[in-house]
Amino acid sequence: MEAAALAGRDDSDRDSVRSSFSTAIDSRRSWISDISFGSSSSVSLRSHFTASDTGGAGPHQPKMKPHKANQAEWEAIRRLRVASSGQIRLDHFRLLRRLGSGDLGNVYLCELRAPAPACLYAMKVVDREALAFRKKLHRAEIEKDILRTLDHPFLPTLYADFEAAHYSCLLMEFCPGGDLHVLRQRQAGRRFPISSARFYAAETLLALEYLHMMGVVYRDLKPENILVRDDGHIMLSDFDLSLKCDVVPKLHMMQRLGSGKLPAKSTAASCVPPMQPVLSCFYGGDKKAKRPPPKKNPCADDPEETEQENQIEVDPELVAEPIAARSKSFVGTHEYLAPEVISGGGHGSAVDWWALGVFLYEMIHGRTPFKGEDNEKTLVNILKQPLEFPPTPSPTDPNKNTDDAANARDLIAKLLVKNPKKRIGSTKGAAEIKRHEFFKGVNWALIRSVSPPDVPRNRATRSSSSRAPAVTVAQKLNKKQKDHEPYKIPHHIDYF
Repeated sequence: MEAAALAGRDDSDRDSVRSSFSTAIDSRRSWISDISFGSSSSVSLRSHFTASDTGGAGPHQPKMKPHKANQAEWEAIRRLRVASSGQIRLDHFRLLRRLGSGDLGNVYLCELRAPAPACLYAMKVVDREALAFRKKLHRAEIEKDILRTLDHPFLPTLYADFEAAHYSCLLMEFCPGGDLHVLRQRQAGRRFPISSARFYAAETLLALEYLHMMGVVYRDLKPENILVRDDGHIMLSDFDLSLKCDVVPKLHMMQRLGSGKLPAKSTAASCVPPMQPVLSCFYGGDKKAKRPPPKKNPCADDPEETEQENQIEVDPELVAEPIAARSKSFVGTHEYLAPEVISGGGHGSAVDWWALGVFLYEMIHGRTPFKGEDNEKTLVNILKQPLEFPPTPSPTDPNKNTDDAANARDLIAKLLVKNPKKRIGSTKGAAEIKRHEFFKGVNWALIRSVSPPDVPRNRATRSSSSRAPAVTVAQKLNKKQKDHEPYKIPHHIDYF
């Protein structure tokens, strides 16, 4: 990782922050870990991995084939699992250096011991005894449970989890590109062009959409927790503050009159039985149901044309938003806290859409919208201060495109509505936000094929020494390599 990603952050527009699991060690934005006033949320999220799937007592592969299944990192772990009868241990890895530290533990860059392929991973190590003493062990368990269920291109891949004495280890994907906070510091004026901000916001939106469909309220969205993979696409990290809850998918029938007409304001929603969540961006929306046309208007000049225009087309739209989720825990980062979290009256999934608005504001304008002189003033501003935008961009500003700027401001304003019930996305989820004019032209289904604004240089080096050349993280294996005889596990151990 580049030195800048590990250096202390001297950005003057923030206080202190907990670092994300594979970025900087020193971060400076204030955050709140867990001051709980009780919760009425229910837990229904089930793990899709068994103990044997993630390094427990069995040699089997995960039942759900993840997005990384064809890459060297996943295949190397699969072969290790077969060679070790399913028992993955700490002595199978060599820890190279510390990437970062957080409230729960430390994260290390590590690699499999030879003769395994040269694959790098991020290993999060938490001290279970210390967390139990601090009454935070449940947070580590929640994070592990959530990570086991995830299978999405913009969310972490949990390759394995295992115990080592009183430590718990989570083996995840290493992101050599740092985080979006560090990347923003490198931009002109310490802010992204609107086109770049749109790209990162779109991928973040898809990640949040998937989480909500899985019954997970993220609750910790901020640039420090959005990591950049080696290909330039993003990955959300840190789920120890997340809330698990029930979610019942609904199928909203979006009505529109004739071809090319805008959707009508009214929608007919019908409940469907709970199902395995499916990303709506991959939904076959081109299949449209047609209702019988209304009766002909005898006063119309052209009855056939009138009949064609009045024909109602119905676009089914899957919405799985955990709108019933309720928690009174006071968690998050001060500048990103939603008003309902601060007031303590209970909050749900709408807090993620508020945070998305703050995130988009910071990406475009280089600062958060309600930051005060101190944390207390920041919280007061969030509750009482109206949303304000910087003056109109100058002709030399990278965000001078008036249409893009206007659309961005409109979306931010709708996301930063203090009343969560009136906030965009609060009832219809990400589908409503994706229809906003700001995202016009985004091909949601093919967004992974879009060239990212910034592709990091190859920073995936094993160490500062010259004992091994740099390796490419996103290697892929051919069939011959996959079928190769599993390697033997060495019996020695060398943690550092």
